[in-house]
Amino acid sequence: MNSPASDRELADAIRALAMDAVEAAKSGHPGMPMGMAEIAVALWHRHLRHNPADPAWPNRDRFVVSNGHGSMLLYALLHLTGYDLPLAELKRFRQLGSKTPGHPEFGLTPGVETTTGPLGQGVANAVGMALAERLLAAQFNRPGFDVVDHHTYVFLGDGCMMEGISHEACSLAGTLGLGKLIAVYDDNGISIDSDKGPIAHWYTDDVPKRFAGYGWQVIAGVDGHDVEAVDRALKKAKREKSRPTLVCCKTIIGKGAPTRAGTGKAHGEALGEKEVAATRVAIGWSHAPFEIPQAIYDAWDARAPGKRAARRWQKLFEQYTSQYPADAAELRRRLAGDLPKDFEQRLGRLIADVHARAETVPTRKASQNVLETLLPELPELLGGSADLTGSNLTMAKASRTITRDAGGNYLFYGVREFGMCAIMNGVALHGGFIPYGGTFLVFSDYARNALRMAALMRQRVIYVFTHDSIGLGEDGPTHQPVEHAASLRLIPHMDVWRPCDTVEAAVAWTCALERRDGPSALLFSRQSVAFALRGEEALAQVRRGGYVLSDAPWAKAVLIATGSEVPLALEAQKRLAAADLPVRVVSMPSTNVFDRQDAAYRDGVLPPNLPRVAVEAGVTDFWRKYVGLKGAVVGIDRFGESAPAADLFKHFGITAEHIENAVRSVVS
Repeated sequence: MNSPASDRELADAIRALAMDAVEAAKSGHPGMPMGMAEIAVALWHRHLRHNPADPAWPNRDRFVVSNGHGSMLLYALLHLTGYDLPLAELKRFRQLGSKTPGHPEFGLTPGVETTTGPLGQGVANAVGMALAERLLAAQFNRPGFDVVDHHTYVFLGDGCMMEGISHEACSLAGTLGLGKLIAVYDDNGISIDSDKGPIAHWYTDDVPKRFAGYGWQVIAGVDGHDVEAVDRALKKAKREKSRPTLVCCKTIIGKGAPTRAGTGKAHGEALGEKEVAATRVAIGWSHAPFEIPQAIYDAWDARAPGKRAARRWQKLFEQYTSQYPADAAELRRRLAGDLPKDFEQRLGRLIADVHARAETVPTRKASQNVLETLLPELPELLGGSADLTGSNLTMAKASRTITRDAGGNYLFYGVREFGMCAIMNGVALHGGFIPYGGTFLVFSDYARNALRMAALMRQRVIYVFTHDSIGLGEDGPTHQPVEHAASLRLIPHMDVWRPCDTVEAAVAWTCALERRDGPSALLFSRQSVAFALRGEEALAQVRRGGYVLSDAPWAKAVLIATGSEVPLALEAQKRLAAADLPVRVVSMPSTNVFDRQDAAYRDGVLPPNLPRVAVEAGVTDFWRKYVGLKGAVVGIDRFGESAPAADLFKHFGITAEHIENAVRSVVS
């Protein structure tokens, strides 16, 4: 009988797969997987609770590779431990259509918890996952029934540490005392530019002191190539209940490669055939490329222990279901991402009620009014704001503040827009919550890459972006969004809504909640916007993204408007009608949703034979896709000014009079 594989052999299997896959692709990052191999052995072989046969098992530990360029570490681990990731996929690393893309992608590869690569976002996602675990546990665990009880582990490197988002997210994690969050820092002293000189030329942070200052437990000075030392550190980290833990592991990037280890070239280049061959000799790995001895596969195989862990949890959950049937059913519903069974009808009643009240208010207030109804009925809504709660109006009477010592459904994120949005991604990925968070629309720029990642992962995350135009007034051009609505609409899978009144605000929230295949950005005004009268047919069509709000017999042109500019379009329609020039007014709260409608509907709303004028207090180029080169756009193609809102709209020509003149120009 063969002797069991040693820890060294388990680690070297990772090294071999990583360097072979990168070499086959002639592209990739072999250094991190080779340098973190022993750390991975300590975590995955001794601590991580997971089930390869069921990657979505609810009570699994979460594992995130924030330094996602080292994706071959994760792919090697998934393959070796028994996930549905065959060796053939590792051989196709970074190739078209493979399950092993250059950076880990959620939803593509079994066992990948989040898409990583933009450095620092993975650790922020992990903060969100740990937060979700704690909040779910507080809501659903009962004495003797810890049905929500797992850790979140994250690997990160110097690049993640340098990115500002790591400060935003890790500072908040320390403040909240997320004790089940364990981060392992790959301190190898190398980044991409290290082939030009030591990393000390651009990074000299005292990382242990930095994280101690955040309120983390810091375990420093761990030899990252000593499995026993890493194991001891992880045990200590798991004993800490009131603080997240950072384990600082000193490693050598590309360990085992005779001439590349410890160099910048090991970071992001294939080692080359000669160096790969030399590495095999140096580490004593005599096997052919992509060949793993059966004894090593047997030692790595996590399917049996994973199955046992899942069975134990399932037995506990069955007992929990027997004693707490309502709680069990609610937890199942929330983890599945389903809305309550009758919620569609309730949303319909909400919209009808809003329509009947016919209020003229800022759309940010209309949004808060919707939340007043939703929050008591939808416990999975997890809200927050980046230090603008009173301006975003994201808090309602049913909101309960989350603190270090108390659960709730509302988090004050502080001035951390990027961190907030990436944390919300982690919350959504964990399951059990629908996160929403607010800031000013202009500050979506700070959070842009987290928004993009939510769209890439198709996560149900809701962004409340208020102060949506020059209509915010006196704060001036630094705070007045001009290009932001258009730029958000360009993100694939992102639905952007810019409602014109209370009804459209309610519909926007409804569609964002019902949507399960991507994020939604809801853009709301600071200033009041007049309620728009509409018939039953128009009311039913709001959710289609664009609809005929006010028609005219024998219309000679179409006016397309969004948000606070819709009342201006309606006023221009009246002025033109008085001059015997009938026009149709189309409200288009979501161009993304409208574009998904069938051609017949789109042509019915925007007849191809009629000239068009678009109106929005933002950049004009975006609207050319609807009005063409012969149409007209009333908007603003420069930054704003500091002045009262009414003065600004007049100054920039976003008025009914200018709209009327634009219509005349395209008709003539």
